Amino acid sequence: MNLAEIETFLMIVETKNITKTAETLFVSQPTVSHRLKLLEEELGVSLLIRKKGYKQVELTTYGEEFVPIAERWLYLWQETQSLKEKQEKYYLTVGCTDTLNSAMMYDLYREMLDEADRMTNLRIKTHYSSEIYHYLEKHEIDIGFVHHYLHYKNILAEPLLSEEMYIIQSEQPEIEKEEIHTDELNKEREIYLSWETDYQIWHNQWITKGERPRMQVDTFELLFHLLSGKGMWAIAPSTVVERIQKLKQIHVSKIANEIRPPRRVTYKVTHKHMSEATLKAVQMLDKRMELYLKKKGWKTDK
Repeated sequence: MNLAEIETFLMIVETKNITKTAETLFVSQPTVSHRLKLLEEELGVSLLIRKKGYKQVELTTYGEEFVPIAERWLYLWQETQSLKEKQEKYYLTVGCTDTLNSAMMYDLYREMLDEADRMTNLRIKTHYSSEIYHYLEKHEIDIGFVHHYLHYKNILAEPLLSEEMYIIQSEQPEIEKEEIHTDELNKEREIYLSWETDYQIWHNQWITKGERPRMQVDTFELLFHLLSGKGMWAIAPSTVVERIQKLKQIHVSKIANEIRPPRRVTYKVTHKHMSEATLKAVQMLDKRMELYLKKKGWKTDK
């Protein structure tokens, strides 16, 4: 059976008349009869009762039973055609640290959400860097962005972004200078985020000197809200600085220490063994990310 035969049969069911069916489909009456005959021969049953002297036709018992089958056949054919016309859709689960989601990735997510074609479905999960490696290895996420390079047998880690660190103070800064040495600042007023291992070592050598930071946080939101009191300060990478500057007034200074803190490196992590669909989705995000970083003017590590 084919589309023409099914459409012809369903039109006969609707009009109950061969002539009207031919007129509606813009074909001849013999064509309608021929299509119906081929359909009946393939099914091996009679679908219509044709009475001499009557314009209307009636369905046989088989014909009545075949109506819902023909309707489902036509629906599936239409779905198949629709599938051909649709653009390929991407489904991607992304794992990021809190500050990456809130600062670096935020505008990219907004751009993708506002796209008219809606080709991409994103599921965004927030975890610590070590957790992202774990979930990626178990295929619970498709791609991750982290601050730590860890060795996993099946995980590929690629440097993506390198950022300079800055001192940021509340809108009521203790010191208003373009460059500040950390010794000039009150360490009791610092809001400390542990950006990555090398930074922790630098911070211990130059600021806490073996002591525990008085206020340590692990989310962008806490940093943002706590950086409101007079004299409060923190050290943050450029993406975080730019994001906070969009939301409120802060004072930003370069770090004048003899040894400056190491640049924060963001790594893109993927599994060595991805399905074809996941690989296409990851490649799509790679292209978007490359354009996004270039537009932002952020220094990549490529």
